[in-house]
Amino acid sequence: MVWASAAAIAKTVRVSGPIPPPAAEIDITESLVRALLRSQHADLADEPLEVLANGWDNVIVRLGEELLVRLPRRELASQLMHNEQRWLPSLAPMLPLPISSPVRIGTPTAEYPWPWTISRWFPGRSALTEAPTDPLAAAQALGEFVAALHVPAPPEAPANPYRGIPLADRNELTLGWIDQLGSTVDGDQVRRCWAHHVALPRWSGPPLWLHGDLHPHNVVVHQGRVAAVIDFGDITSGDPATDLAIAWMLLPPAARPAFRDAARLPDEATWERGRGWALALGLAYLANSASTPDFAQLGMATISAVIADA
Repeated sequence: MVWASAAAIAKTVRVSGPIPPPAAEIDITESLVRALLRSQHADLADEPLEVLANGWDNVIVRLGEELLVRLPRRELASQLMHNEQRWLPSLAPMLPLPISSPVRIGTPTAEYPWPWTISRWFPGRSALTEAPTDPLAAAQALGEFVAALHVPAPPEAPANPYRGIPLADRNELTLGWIDQLGSTVDGDQVRRCWAHHVALPRWSGPPLWLHGDLHPHNVVVHQGRVAAVIDFGDITSGDPATDLAIAWMLLPPAARPAFRDAARLPDEATWERGRGWALALGLAYLANSASTPDFAQLGMATISAVIADA
């Protein structure tokens, strides 16, 4: 559960015309996963399998006691998987938290046309459903994580048309989410808040490495502490403010200064743009939560946190 009183807020959410998740382009079954393992990683082929999640981009299958298999469920996600396979092994050693870096690589076959990955299984639960017990410790851990990640990226870093970009480049999309949500949010107040953030100075530094999708569902909590960061499918480079949105998605107001200090931000404008990113993403989550009530809750709580802070 996010730190804001999201459960109570979410009971009032009635999104007008939410967008359902995209349909899977391939039916990923346990038998398919077993066949892929037998052909490419035969030493793991007899381990128990359990489908854990069927997300927008990937199907997640637990493999034995210590591993996960992640397989794109649509072609668009296959490039994201390739990005993870290429870049995470070099980034993982420099980060203070474990990440979902590949330990084995799967290649396309006649039955399955895209790359797939075997990575570690991290014990714990998503921070979307189980908040860290110590918000200051969580703020410190996440701030140190983004500080270590946010270093200059090479020119060949993956491009992403939606993350790491100037907030103004998301203006049309964000205003569309506000219109779609109708009376679910205070449209006038949200538009004013968004306009303030769009007008902030743009990032003028070099493109930095970004997680790109650092929200509570991609943070693993174990025994009350932040234990890992997963799902780097949106990895890209650009404005570090993109990843700062987690401060309004997960942390209570009193813990945000600890996150900000640990993140070693270059200026005040970057922090404020992070708040703008939180608003943009909160609106996107709320508007796209047809089959994911936890994300409706996260979206509404994030919007509320941004408005209260701004």
